Amino acid sequence: MPRTISYSQAINEALAEEMERDERVVLLGEDVGRMGGIFGVTAGLHDKFGADRVIDTPISEMLIVGGAVGMAITGLRPVAELQFADFIFNAADETFAKMSKWRYMHGGQFTVPMVLRLPEGATGGGGAEHSQCPEATLLEHPGSHIVVASNPADAKGLLKAAIRDDNPVAFFEHKGLYTMKGEVPDGDHLVEIGKADIKREGTDVTIVAW
Repeated sequence: MPRTISYSQAINEALAEEMERDERVVLLGEDVGRMGGIFGVTAGLHDKFGADRVIDTPISEMLIVGGAVGMAITGLRPVAELQFADFIFNAADETFAKMSKWRYMHGGQFTVPMVLRLPEGATGGGGAEHSQCPEATLLEHPGSHIVVASNPADAKGLLKAAIRDDNPVAFFEHKGLYTMKGEVPDGDHLVEIGKADIKREGTDVTIVAW
């Protein structure tokens, strides 16, 4: 039976379930541990999995993304969080050159199985430095999947799929959706990345531009 939970709770459940399923999954970022994240999304995970797997980092986006890349190419499956997607530009080289391109720059000798969680969007009071939606920037740098979930079910299913993917995934979360509630299926709910969600079959053509 599906349950009604919030968008942020769906993300929390996805992280917890994947950490239970695979001991290689680790979390890192500013305040993701004891504080549970600046938006409370990782609440309880530090107590459940410990400081070795839920790692509070210094205030350095270069360290967070670069560290996650290093973890990924040496056998872990890190989920790194930047407090605001705007700060992706503070780690431009680590994100655009290393995370996205290293697998191909090295002839596929290794994979970079990591997720970069990126809270984005304007919700009031954040100012220009904390309100951007910079996913278009990553579109210009091939190598990473880009995921933007619009509801709790997709947030959980896509994040679980992202963690299991051997490619890097930039997982954008609009801050205005964190309190949104919706039905989420029970069990090991996965949503395949890159597969269309057909709402209604028909004979007409719908063109969606972005």
